[in-house]
Amino acid sequence: MTTNTVKFRGSKAEVEDKSEIKNEDDSKKEETVDLRRSFWLTRVVFLRSLAFIYFVAFLVSFDQNKELIGDNGLLPLKSYLTRIKSNLNGKSNHQLFMNVPTLYWFLESWNHMDPILDATAIMGMVLSFFMFVTGTANSIILALLWLLYHTIVNVGQTWFSFGWESQLLETGFLAIWIVPFFNLNRFDYKPNWLAVLGYRFFVARIMLGAGLIKIRGDKCWHDLTCMNYFFETQPNPNPIAYFAHPAPEAWHKFETFGNHVVELICPFLSFIPLRGAALTNGTLQILFQVILISTGNLSFLNWLTVLPSIWFFDDQVWKKLFSQKMIMRLESEERSLRLKKTDLTSTLRFLTSLVIGTMLTYLSIPIVQNLLSPRQVMNTSFEPFRIVNTYGAFGTVTKERTEIILEGSLDQKDWYAYDFKCKPGNLSQAPCLISPYHYRLDWLMWFAAFQNHHYNPWLLHLCAKLLVNDPIVDSLLLKNPFKGKSPPKFIRARHFKYNFSNIGSEEAQKGQWWTRVYIKDYMPILDLKSVQPYLNHFGWKLTHFEK
Repeated sequence: MTTNTVKFRGSKAEVEDKSEIKNEDDSKKEETVDLRRSFWLTRVVFLRSLAFIYFVAFLVSFDQNKELIGDNGLLPLKSYLTRIKSNLNGKSNHQLFMNVPTLYWFLESWNHMDPILDATAIMGMVLSFFMFVTGTANSIILALLWLLYHTIVNVGQTWFSFGWESQLLETGFLAIWIVPFFNLNRFDYKPNWLAVLGYRFFVARIMLGAGLIKIRGDKCWHDLTCMNYFFETQPNPNPIAYFAHPAPEAWHKFETFGNHVVELICPFLSFIPLRGAALTNGTLQILFQVILISTGNLSFLNWLTVLPSIWFFDDQVWKKLFSQKMIMRLESEERSLRLKKTDLTSTLRFLTSLVIGTMLTYLSIPIVQNLLSPRQVMNTSFEPFRIVNTYGAFGTVTKERTEIILEGSLDQKDWYAYDFKCKPGNLSQAPCLISPYHYRLDWLMWFAAFQNHHYNPWLLHLCAKLLVNDPIVDSLLLKNPFKGKSPPKFIRARHFKYNFSNIGSEEAQKGQWWTRVYIKDYMPILDLKSVQPYLNHFGWKLTHFEK
């Protein structure tokens, strides 16, 4: 009995020894999990960042779309859709959608669009808010966000003619394929290298497009003088731009040179399969965008450009932002994937990634050709869904800032100016700080200052609405001098040259951020009688006046 007991104890000891050895082996295996080759956390950071941009974009739409493209907007949606349908006569709603992707084709009528515009924007805000809070999404949510923003952008006309609209749509389309199809489990589908390479190539296209359009454009990019003017003449400068503008010329040359390095040299690091190259490129790209954000109000463009750069960083970089519980779950998932056999879902995901990758490669051919072409065009899509697009900005830098100042009068003797929320006007009004938000009317006023008023029919419509004190435009303005009073009988638009006031100058001491010099009248003085034929031509009615 004693002998048997000894044997039993000996066997137990052996089991315990073996168990300890196994635990040590398991521990060693756990230590070998390499977070430098995984992108679980990268995806969480990316999805939250994308959700933030989507939310801002839909918020801008909610705040401004009724005034810009609503039933009584400056460029009514109904007129636009009617015109397209007339030009594409005989096409079904499905065919119209394939030409101009918007869900509004499937409505029974385009009367009373204001609540529908609001509903579209609210739905986008709700979905993006959910994604931001949870840090997760599936293909259905991301496809809906992409489709909803398409629905708005493709009917937004000139108000949505900016490159960042297409960039957001392309960013959002790629995101559809890096998440689980249906569930919201963060660890259901591992981001593969195809997704990572897709976004890294995206960064390269964006930056090379911006860099090449510059060296093929304005000669000031060659002699490194563009930054002498940029801070003052950009669409909507912020307060930091005011202080950056008078920097020494040598510093401005350094800024311009640094721009060329980031946009023309760093993108090639995207194609080097080394972690150090990826981290360096990602760091420089994000730092560059942060600098641009701090010195200008370029809507959500620079914020959006940060997003694909996030994919230069692996989980090893991001793990400090997450709880230990999350990291342990990630490591456990990585170990289980090594032992997991290929199933039907995995095969389906692989085939889907292969198909999408092949499609994107095919659509990228004209994009790459455009980059290599001496006749490069920027911010253009070659297909209606804007899946792959060309990009670029500021190929030409304006050397002088001109502004259109709108004024109203009752007698053509005393004139009172309308102030915009962000566009320079009142000399004492400080430059705004609104990025990533976007005042679309203010931006278009900047472009209109370079053009004849005949190229901007919305401007005359705006003036007509000011002549009747239409309340719909009040939300687009900072100050309406006739609000709550009798409307003006006359509206005039004058053209001025604007400059920052010199720091410490007499003007600056008086609280003036700007100085200006009158150039000429931008267009003839308008009254209701003179503007009515123009409104009739476009089928626009001054509803508020008629009531």
